[in-house]
Amino acid sequence: MQTITAGISAELSECSYPIHVGSGILSRANLILPHLIQKKVAIVSNTTVAPLYLDKLIATLESHKIISVPIILPDGEKYKNWQTLNQIFDALLTNQCERSTTIISLGGGVIGDLAGFAAATYMRGVPFIQIPTTLLAQVDSSIGGKTGINHTLGKNMIGAFYQPRMILADSTTLDTLPKREFNSGIAEIIKYGLIRDHAFFDWLEKNMTKLVARDHDVLDEAIERSCKNKVEVVAADEREHGVRALLNLGHTFGHAIENAMGYGVWLHGEAVAAGTMLAAKLSQRMHLIESAEVERIQRIFLQAELPTIVPKLDAKKYLHLMERDKKVEGGKIRFVLLKSIGEATVCSNVPIEILTETLEDSPVNA
Repeated sequence: MQTITAGISAELSECSYPIHVGSGILSRANLILPHLIQKKVAIVSNTTVAPLYLDKLIATLESHKIISVPIILPDGEKYKNWQTLNQIFDALLTNQCERSTTIISLGGGVIGDLAGFAAATYMRGVPFIQIPTTLLAQVDSSIGGKTGINHTLGKNMIGAFYQPRMILADSTTLDTLPKREFNSGIAEIIKYGLIRDHAFFDWLEKNMTKLVARDHDVLDEAIERSCKNKVEVVAADEREHGVRALLNLGHTFGHAIENAMGYGVWLHGEAVAAGTMLAAKLSQRMHLIESAEVERIQRIFLQAELPTIVPKLDAKKYLHLMERDKKVEGGKIRFVLLKSIGEATVCSNVPIEILTETLEDSPVNA
């Protein structure tokens, strides 16, 4: 059965593009074909996703005489680097891909970031389509045009803003997603409720058990509402000069965790969940929210089976890593803090002693 959620459109000053969300829509060629300039595409995927969905996508395109150039990369956050990016360029050049050849990303956030950065820079920019196959990518990383790679000194430090021509999120691809990765994506869903949509947060509290169980009706609604939240934020601030920074709730701490532990040891959503708990506790110490709200936030992450305590790192290590984060401005670390559930603010004047106390007093994983 194929269902589609219509009505999501990213209306940006640079471009506009549709976001299709639904079950069983990967084989809907009519959703993809209008966005292809020529009868040739390069499909970037990885060793985990390709065996599951690449042949299906190629067959869908071949039925309309579209030639596909598959580019299969190793799977994992640790491969989001220059070396892997060059594998894409090697394949594009070897197969004589032109400026009008569309690059299609088929995979999670790592593949989307790599393929998007390749599309932004190959021949100074070629068409790009996102087909995200993880929950995290469907509700967050595929939307908004952020692309890039990691550096040993920081996550996502090298990249470009480059919008796709279309996003196709087929929720049935999540059926094969490992439980840990699926739950990781829920962290980004919860984020939207925390930063701007109290009603969505209330709905998530009531439906989290079904969401974790991958009930398709609940899952499709959660994806749709998340996409709409992300689109509204991005449309208001495409280049992260203002309100878009709120999407980084938990990420300043989370990126430090990912870097310190080694990329891929903690999944992105796991690090964001633990980082969001630190942000909530910091918000409480800054007298922005009450302990009852912190406890409510902790409960929903526990419902989603996500970590609420951080790995054992000393405060100096956290501070050192956060000072290298791309969100640092004017030499000051910027934090997204909560004024309430459903309302967030960016703060760059957190006293170092309060930040240190928050880090030192937080329980840790041994």
